[in-house]
Amino acid sequence: MEEKKRFLCGVVEGFYGRPWSMDQRKVLFQWMQNWGLNTYLYGPKDDLKHRLLWREAYSPDEEGQLRTLIAEAQSRGLRFVYALSPGQDIVFSSSSDVTLLKRKLRQVSDLGCQAFAILFDDIDHSLCQADSEAFSSFAHAQVFVTNEVYRFLGEPPVFLFCPTEYCDSLCSPSVSKSPYLQTVGEDLLPSITVVWTGSKVISRKLSLDNLAEVESVLQRPPLIWDNLHANDYDSRRLFLGPFKGREPQLRGHLSGLLLNPNCEFEANYIPLHSLGSWFRTGNDENKDDMCEYCPERALSAALRDWMEELNQPLQAGRQSAQTEQRSSAPPSRCKTADRVECPSALRGTSATARLPVFPLNSSSPPSSPKEERPGQDGEKKRLNQSGQCHQPPPGSRSGGGSRDQKGQGRGLCSGKGLLSESQVRLLVGLHYLPHEHGPSAQKLLQDLTWLKSNCHLVSTNNKKSPPQKVEEWRGRASRFQSLCEDIAQLHCSVVGGANRAVLYDLYPYVWDLRNMALVAKAFICWLDGRVLSDSSTLGSWKTCLHWCGKSTGVDVLGMESEPWVFKGGVSGEVQMLLPIGNSSELFTHPPPLFPTSRLYNIRPYHGKDKVELYRMVRQFHLRTQGGHETSTSHPDIIGDRCLGPCLALCPEYGFILEDELGVCGCVLGVLDVRSFAKRCQASWIPAMRDKYPPKSGNTQDLIQLMEEDQGEYPDSLLYHFPSQLRLDALPELVDISVSRTLLATLLTALKANGSQGVFCEVQPTDRQRLEFLTKLGFLEILRGEARSREGVVLGRLL
Repeated sequence: MEEKKRFLCGVVEGFYGRPWSMDQRKVLFQWMQNWGLNTYLYGPKDDLKHRLLWREAYSPDEEGQLRTLIAEAQSRGLRFVYALSPGQDIVFSSSSDVTLLKRKLRQVSDLGCQAFAILFDDIDHSLCQADSEAFSSFAHAQVFVTNEVYRFLGEPPVFLFCPTEYCDSLCSPSVSKSPYLQTVGEDLLPSITVVWTGSKVISRKLSLDNLAEVESVLQRPPLIWDNLHANDYDSRRLFLGPFKGREPQLRGHLSGLLLNPNCEFEANYIPLHSLGSWFRTGNDENKDDMCEYCPERALSAALRDWMEELNQPLQAGRQSAQTEQRSSAPPSRCKTADRVECPSALRGTSATARLPVFPLNSSSPPSSPKEERPGQDGEKKRLNQSGQCHQPPPGSRSGGGSRDQKGQGRGLCSGKGLLSESQVRLLVGLHYLPHEHGPSAQKLLQDLTWLKSNCHLVSTNNKKSPPQKVEEWRGRASRFQSLCEDIAQLHCSVVGGANRAVLYDLYPYVWDLRNMALVAKAFICWLDGRVLSDSSTLGSWKTCLHWCGKSTGVDVLGMESEPWVFKGGVSGEVQMLLPIGNSSELFTHPPPLFPTSRLYNIRPYHGKDKVELYRMVRQFHLRTQGGHETSTSHPDIIGDRCLGPCLALCPEYGFILEDELGVCGCVLGVLDVRSFAKRCQASWIPAMRDKYPPKSGNTQDLIQLMEEDQGEYPDSLLYHFPSQLRLDALPELVDISVSRTLLATLLTALKANGSQGVFCEVQPTDRQRLEFLTKLGFLEILRGEARSREGVVLGRLL
């Protein structure tokens, strides 16, 4: 009886995706022992013999692995609960299926397991014809089989049953009036514990009133399967915040609470550490302190311990000599009926082999993403090909470059460094909880919203803004940009840190947010003096506000929605606050195979960048021509043709990409092609005729080519795509996402000033650029029809 009354508190491994490795589970058990947790539930959905192939018995090798895992848990004083999910295809009235279910659980029982769970979550409510004839309802069928198996196993002290209606929002018509739950409460044997998630699948809070109602209907206190930190429903979200929204007093209405955390093992240190604090606060011997659990204090305590963990030289999957000393917490799966499959690349498993039928002994995750050495070598190659020396002095590149720009004096981020506590707090604040942002994320979103809404103060045509208001805008813009730089530095530190295990699990998230921060920072910088005011005939920020998000995801969610209603977390909310926020394919793409800790910056073009850009595009041209110089007497010819018109006539739509060594790329745009072509004929072409007179060799051919470059496009194209993208000088980068981010920044600026579409002309032989633009969502509009010479014109609606 004492065993049955013991409050179960611990971890569920029940997520969709690659299960944890044996080494990770051993580390988990060590942590649970250290933090006073007592229960581990094994039920990863992608263990095929747990769910899809539940009828199949384990092989001798698999038995050995499972026996070892059970013994390891028990040696740490943990209760090992084995769960089976037969609900997808079981025939409840089939004696054969029931026999196979009993055989499977008996096999696990013989391996030393003494606690079990039968899960009927996330399945169809309908019965097959045979079951419809044998049972009066779906609930009766489930209860019959569960009771049968429970008796067969000798009524073990812990036996869990997860109903198909496992939270308020899934009950029909309500908790108190649900025929399904009433049947479970009346007919399920009283010693069997029922699993519950709260008012929602992912409950922001657990309330006494709700739990009292559930207890009354089920006729027993439920066990909470807590999805607070589950993240398998959104590949861009991670939850590093503390256990919160569950008061210790709730334990009087519960038989236990098991946390179903992040899929990424290393992401769960703080969630599980703080869960241990919550559990210890509510222990019987501390009844006087039951109300004193404080999530903020628990977070601070967990951060202090995690700091030491983060700076340990651990390999991905905990494959190191220190595995027996240190450990990490588990990732779990959320019981979402409307589950979203997540690309493996965004889970940090791009190199993962196909899952075996039974991954109990699944190899640890592939060795950590390769060090930044390949990226650095690629960058050196780029510099050498551009005529650079091997090791230019920090902060300089031959030919100039904008080294005085803010955030460019940080130096290279290489080697194995230490994450600072402020950086870890920033990391946690940006990836906090599903219904609540941390302080850094709140600040980021609030400032971006305010700066966007008040950008009329610094619009290009607004001369009436009070100076103090302008200074306020610029002050907040400067602080916003500093926060974005801190995010970029955080990415750099995670990649360059000693702990490869943390890099393996967290990299896709810090990388995604780094890219979003690059766009947001450049956009805010661009707004100052470049966004058009309401008096402009071409458009204005105010007239395109309906294209942008006006509120954050947390505001939209409130208390009544599930967190998967608003995708992307902080990255998704920043995205939705940008003019092209609905263009999701611009922002969702796999992280690079070789992470690099190199810092990047995107900013608007300044006049002093022209020399460096001309040099860069000239070197690029030389490589495409096999290194043959065709214009030694006129070194500006290539730059004048490729970049000159845009830099001279519409510099406000130019963006520069920098790394620690200086300028390494640019992208240029034209807002109104018709107007731009007229201005070229009126001013740029005459200026070029003066600069390159007829007597200077073959320069007349150049002038003719420049005139052709500004040739007419059909109205059918310009009607839908009035703007143009000039992609002449994209850099060669190991991290191709930086190029995508650079293009997204330009599209954001064009959309902010009223553009409804943009096109880019690409030569048919330039397959790489053609493929790159197509992946960005550019649609093929015309082949060889837009110009007198053959070409491919790609367009994209904004």
